[in-house]
Amino acid sequence: MSALILLLIGVGTLPASAWSKDITVFAAASLTNAIQTAANRYEEETGAHIRLSLASSSTLARQIAAGAAADIYISANQKWMDWLSDQDLIMANSRHDLLANNLVLIAPTNSTLAPLTDITKDTSILGLLDADDRIALGDPDHVPAGIYAMQALTTLGQWENLAPRLARADNVRAALSLVERGEAPLGIVYRTDAMISDGVKIIGTFPENSHTPITYPIAMMKPQADNGALKFLVWLLGDDAAAIFADYGFNAVANKATIIPDTAAQ
Repeated sequence: MSALILLLIGVGTLPASAWSKDITVFAAASLTNAIQTAANRYEEETGAHIRLSLASSSTLARQIAAGAAADIYISANQKWMDWLSDQDLIMANSRHDLLANNLVLIAPTNSTLAPLTDITKDTSILGLLDADDRIALGDPDHVPAGIYAMQALTTLGQWENLAPRLARADNVRAALSLVERGEAPLGIVYRTDAMISDGVKIIGTFPENSHTPITYPIAMMKPQADNGALKFLVWLLGDDAAAIFADYGFNAVANKATIIPDTAAQ
């Protein structure tokens, strides 16, 4: 029996008043639509109230470290969850990988660029740009989507040529917006971001082995002031939430459903 399940057994003995506090979730910007839908569903089913704060994983992690009150944090990469863990801000045994994603190259819907068969070392992304064009992506100095993009472009031998041609955005949704508005003819975002937009089309998908696996870890933050938040975290790891995330194009992490047996979440 996992430590998280043992915690839930204790949660089940609490009076109803212990569930009344708002549940505050800090989540990566790329989760915006999916986590909003999931939160709405959970509120309808339980009467709980979920407060969402959505921004770059790095921005949210720094806010938590500075004292911002968050019950649950969902990062778009392991780096920023590790960073909070190093500062002893994560509740023991509450961290799990929730979702996975893919990295894609996008263009405005009305672009004349044709989809690429594959993105390889022989693909010239620079050759798709005119002289004054820039490629939009999350700032690779701190935004997870930008970090993955830099890794992929480096692996494919294209980073050096493209680095001076970047339009660096504060988060992946801001990069998506630059392409939607036609301010950048190309962008690198998550597949799920491209799927929710009518303003862009996918030109190609980066090989999964060109970058660190794109995973979204989830954890409870210290101090654990709200036991209702723990129950919401377990719900997010379950099948109902997985179906919602799948509708938005996220991939379930292998064996995720076995972490919390159905009987433990009752």
